[in-house]
Amino acid sequence: MKKKGITQDKIVYFVNDLLLLCFALVVLYPILYVVSCSFSSGDALLGGKVRLLPVGFTFEGYKTVFGYTSIWVGYKNTVIYTVIGVIISVVMTLLAAYPLSRDDFKGKKFFTILFIFTMMFSGGMIPSYLLVKNLKLLDTMWSVILPGCVSAYNVVVARTFFKQSIPKELLEAAEMDGCSDFRFFSRIVVPLSKAIIAVMCLWCAMPLWNGYFNAMIYLNSEEKYTLQLVLRRILLMSKIDLTNIGSLDLELIAKNQYLSEMLKYGTIVLSTLPLMILYPFIQKHFAKGVMIGSVKG
Repeated sequence: MKKKGITQDKIVYFVNDLLLLCFALVVLYPILYVVSCSFSSGDALLGGKVRLLPVGFTFEGYKTVFGYTSIWVGYKNTVIYTVIGVIISVVMTLLAAYPLSRDDFKGKKFFTILFIFTMMFSGGMIPSYLLVKNLKLLDTMWSVILPGCVSAYNVVVARTFFKQSIPKELLEAAEMDGCSDFRFFSRIVVPLSKAIIAVMCLWCAMPLWNGYFNAMIYLNSEEKYTLQLVLRRILLMSKIDLTNIGSLDLELIAKNQYLSEMLKYGTIVLSTLPLMILYPFIQKHFAKGVMIGSVKG
């Protein structure tokens, strides 16, 4: 029986490892494909010759990216929007979540229901646009940052973390020493909440870094475009209506397609690189935050 049990365990582990390997390949192949395309020649890209490894290995794609000014303007704007947006979002989320975690907070149920209500219902795109317009935020970085600076889900997750991780006895001891609520929050709660703060930073940074819809709606000036809007323009550059080429120079069209293809893959790699570098450092906190969010409190 013991030998049989060990054999069954080995079979289960083997199947699990095999499934995890398959899932890893499904996730890693698109990444490897995009990286390979970024080092491939324009002929190979347009001919669909790239499958796994680069074809016609060249750095021409990255030379094109580094020489395209709009990409670096969008990169700078995205970094600024993301950093400022994360700071505002994390501060607002923590300030909203901590009172909701306190049992002595009057109106706790009302505000909790109010936050949850916003997760299910939204005013819609047109009312949101009119609100941003009436606040005179159009064509400013605040139109990208402020509309989504607080997520109700993040508030609920942070509230659950505070409720489960900060003992009431710690608050009572601090109050006996004459500590105010804000000082307790800033000096004790925040230092003890590094895990959830790391999770909030990642969750707030991802939509700001990858988002393009709000920027596309609210921004008009090209010098304020985000990196994703620049990438969208590059993607549109590669789409040419072949029914209307008429008298256009076919050689010029091919050259533009080569350029747009190389720009596209090089920009995708550069735009995803910061988050890919950042994620491993806070992955353990991310897993903990997901577990916290799955617990009701």
